Amino acid sequence: MNTQAFMHFHGSYRPEDVNFLLKPIQVEFVEIAEKEHLIQSGQRHYSEMLSRERQPSPTYLSIFRRAQAANRLRLARDLLELAAIIAARRCGAITLVSLARAGTPVGVVLKHLLSRLWQRDCEHYSISIIRDRGIDTIALRHILETRGRQPETLVFVDGWTGKGVIARELALAVAQFNQAMATRIDPELYVVSDLAGVAGAAASCEDYLIPSSILNATISGLVSRSVLNGQIGDGDFHGCVFHDEFAPQDMSTDYVDDLLQAAFERYASGHRPVGIPVDTRAAREVSRNFLRDCMARFGVSDENLVKPGLGEATRVLLRRTPKRVMVRDASLPEVAHLLQLAAERNMACEIDPDMPYLAVSLIEGQHDV
Repeated sequence: MNTQAFMHFHGSYRPEDVNFLLKPIQVEFVEIAEKEHLIQSGQRHYSEMLSRERQPSPTYLSIFRRAQAANRLRLARDLLELAAIIAARRCGAITLVSLARAGTPVGVVLKHLLSRLWQRDCEHYSISIIRDRGIDTIALRHILETRGRQPETLVFVDGWTGKGVIARELALAVAQFNQAMATRIDPELYVVSDLAGVAGAAASCEDYLIPSSILNATISGLVSRSVLNGQIGDGDFHGCVFHDEFAPQDMSTDYVDDLLQAAFERYASGHRPVGIPVDTRAAREVSRNFLRDCMARFGVSDENLVKPGLGEATRVLLRRTPKRVMVRDASLPEVAHLLQLAAERNMACEIDPDMPYLAVSLIEGQHDV
């Protein structure tokens, strides 16, 4: 494949917001139940398949809008802090590399903050990383060799950590890339909220509702989760489906513009970010203890079947077949979307007031995303 053909693929975002280094493809969608069977039986890797995305119900959309209104100021504050941390740790140009697709809205906002408030030369690329398959090295090489960005300018960004699986995958993949290519790319991950306590830097360790975590393509540039199957050749970027059929429902640019407005207003009113990452040591200990205790309590042998935190718990209900969904307090508005999703799937949410997270989902089986 000539990767030049996809240099300017920006999904439904503005061209200056992001370059998706992904190969748009067509796929045969697999029903969730069949996909679950293929994953659990070990016949297919999750990255080889996609289920058809369905548009949320009017009730669910109203919950999203309330979540956006309730959390915009807090998220804008944390994005300003994350931008300040990145600016302090990088001299000169900055190359944001967001992990598609949860990291893409974060990368878009950070790109504008760093360019406009810190006057930095900042470019933003969104690339694929897949558990057990690694990062898209063709995309990384494209950033360095075709776009001419220097290795020391790269900053990997994502929305949050759950158990830290992707942060560990990133560290391993970048180390292998550095060895193969004789580069010195920083493998640390920069996130808004680091529940696992494993990121290189984070603005928060709290499990709060990042609104983009509760929707799919219509909040992420109409781009699907990344795909790595037989349609992807040796010289190709990882694949994706571009859901242009959802254009009438797309909220991608409106969402990031709302966050940017909130961030700029905060900055203009004199609230300056300190640029100091949150201490993640306590979060790391909480994460380890919870994972150990949860696996023992429910007889789970594979930690990948435990999905802690609002973002990860929501993904299970959107894309998988959960065994159980637990919330700490069903009266909190932050979990209203989970209760609605569970009701739409005829599932009951269990209440566990002692959990350190607002929500946790479990998947039954031996293999998982």
